[in-house]
Amino acid sequence: MTKKKLLKRKLKETEAKQVASDEKALPSTRFSDEPEEKKTKWINKTRVLVFSARGISYRDRHLMKDLRSIMPHSKEENKIEKRDNWTIINEMCEMKNCDKCILLEGRRKRDLYMWIANVPTGPCANFLVESVFTMGDLKLTGNCLKGSRPLLSFDGNFSSPHYSLLKELFTQVFSVPNHHPKSQPFFDHVLTFSIHDNRIWVRNFQILTESGALAEIGPRFVLNPIKIFEGSFCGATLWENPNYVTPTSFRRQLKLAAAGKYLNRKQQKEQYELNKPEKSYESRTEDEIFSNDAKLVAEKILEESAKNDEENQTEEKWKPGKLFKHNSKKSSIPKLKVNKLKRRKQGGKTSKNKKPKKTKGGKKHK
Repeated sequence: MTKKKLLKRKLKETEAKQVASDEKALPSTRFSDEPEEKKTKWINKTRVLVFSARGISYRDRHLMKDLRSIMPHSKEENKIEKRDNWTIINEMCEMKNCDKCILLEGRRKRDLYMWIANVPTGPCANFLVESVFTMGDLKLTGNCLKGSRPLLSFDGNFSSPHYSLLKELFTQVFSVPNHHPKSQPFFDHVLTFSIHDNRIWVRNFQILTESGALAEIGPRFVLNPIKIFEGSFCGATLWENPNYVTPTSFRRQLKLAAAGKYLNRKQQKEQYELNKPEKSYESRTEDEIFSNDAKLVAEKILEESAKNDEENQTEEKWKPGKLFKHNSKKSSIPKLKVNKLKRRKQGGKTSKNKKPKKTKGGKKHK
């Protein structure tokens, strides 16, 4: 026998031994009423309750629906009132058999906050959600199977204590359990969590090829961490973000900066008027064309030039050497005819009445 056949036989024998060890031996006697033990592969039975409080906008509602579509192990619940005590959420999760929770809270109809909690023991994290883009955005052209399991990719900056705790919380909430009844046994998209500018950037990409080509599916949003609590929606604060600025104070700073620009501009004008010289350089007439309407200024300049020309002509007429010069138009009669007329008036001879001159020889010269 060849070596290949011997290796195959050995592998089969080892696999058969492992299967026999895994299978439990049936008891010799068994009661008819006793149910048989079912083989279960679905061990991790985590469920996430995804719902919101009253007062969220349409875009935030679309984000909530997108999160539900990404996570097949999620469950729905009606909106809760803001004035209610939020410790009731632990009881709601217990009624729905959920051990994780994502709550979206809207304030002032423009700010969105997200609570991610481990029910009922904790911890719980509060985030400000910024720059939301849903799956319906035309820029996000990717696609994936509904219910497929995602690969979670975390940035290397998740090494600090508070970020490592958030990393563990994200993995327990967003990772789909293996062999979940509503899930598909495929990995065709990636959920990335990266830290930049003290914020967590969340993106969802489709895996196009095995080489690593990606296309963004959505949703896309940025989480600005505020606080981490010890319990579920209660308890002592484990960590607080020192760089966090509330959106209302941020908008107030922008308004103050705009007002400061206006005041600065006014002060600059006043200083310019104080330091402005009394006499400046004489401006040329040609420069006025570019200051006002060019057509009107050009007409004024032409009128002034015409007036100057008329004044010059009148000055030339009344010079002492040219007092008796008549500037009338020249007559259309030619010079020869004028000379003939003058001679006739004076009684002179014309060219016809002239006698031929006599030469020395006595011959007439015609």
